[in-house]
Amino acid sequence: MINRVIALVAGMLFGMGMVISQMVDPAKVIGFLNITGNWDPSLALVMGGALMVFAPAYRFLIKPRNKAISGEALKVPTNKQIDAPLVFGAALFGIGWGAAGICPGPALTALVSGQKEIIFFIAAMALGQVVVLIWQRARLARLQQA
Repeated sequence: MINRVIALVAGMLFGMGMVISQMVDPAKVIGFLNITGNWDPSLALVMGGALMVFAPAYRFLIKPRNKAISGEALKVPTNKQIDAPLVFGAALFGIGWGAAGICPGPALTALVSGQKEIIFFIAAMALGQVVVLIWQRARLARLQQA
């Protein structure tokens, strides 16, 4: 029960931060990404502020631990290989972020606004996840047959 309360509070803090910093406003994000036009550097301050809080917290509170607050073992990824799916996924994310002006976290936060664009974005994101899952399963099946 306590884990769910912690997750709820953390999610609400994240959501409030996204709304207060206007990261849920695609026009604000596109203004930040438009470095050759009317550039809006304010989101750099948001990201810098987040790093100023996170970096020391990570260094002194998270990194030395081998268990989460919930008691579960922390799982650090061991795969450090940069492969085509990683590069393609990162490029696709960047293109989508630049074109739509929103990424998954702020989109989920903005979902409560009921904006048709956000609902369409979430639906497209979910569809993309399903397509990737189907592709990965087919790829694994082909590798197992070989």
